Amino acid sequence: MKYFVKLDGVTHEITVDGGSVQVDGAPARAHIEMVHGTPVCHLVLDGRSHTFAVATSGSGGKWALVDRGEVVEVEVLDERTRHIQSLVGAGKTPAGGGTVKAPMPGLVVKVLVEPGAAVAAGQGLVVLEAMKMENEIKAVSGGVVESVAVRPGQAVEKGAGLVMIRRVDS
Repeated sequence: MKYFVKLDGVTHEITVDGGSVQVDGAPARAHIEMVHGTPVCHLVLDGRSHTFAVATSGSGGKWALVDRGEVVEVEVLDERTRHIQSLVGAGKTPAGGGTVKAPMPGLVVKVLVEPGAAVAAGQGLVVLEAMKMENEIKAVSGGVVESVAVRPGQAVEKGAGLVMIRRVDS
């Protein structure tokens, strides 16, 4: 089975055939295991160990991985889904703005913006503590902060609205 993994704007082709794995055409030794009862995943890839928390981040194969306190957005598509998207299109890309949601349950440590503030794509909005790690939740696109729905010390569930950003038309 082929998977296409988009990470940091680069798409990697992962082929899994029984016990063998190839990453971008090169053979790799890989073992992945979920830690029972937690969102934690342990991956050993070519002898290097990686441990991270995993949360779905919307639909369409999008995932949020928390690696050493950093939230990393990843998109994973299998070969069939990718082919169907190439035939019919992946749908409209949001023009920006909207509600930034918590990718996992946690405790709000800091709120880095206030209503009326202009924000750029990639700018930190809220610091969320989850599994004893601080994770900076960033703006996906630029705009103006319309409202902040959380305060420091507040516990939030996965999917809870944190900050509402209004798109600014040029």
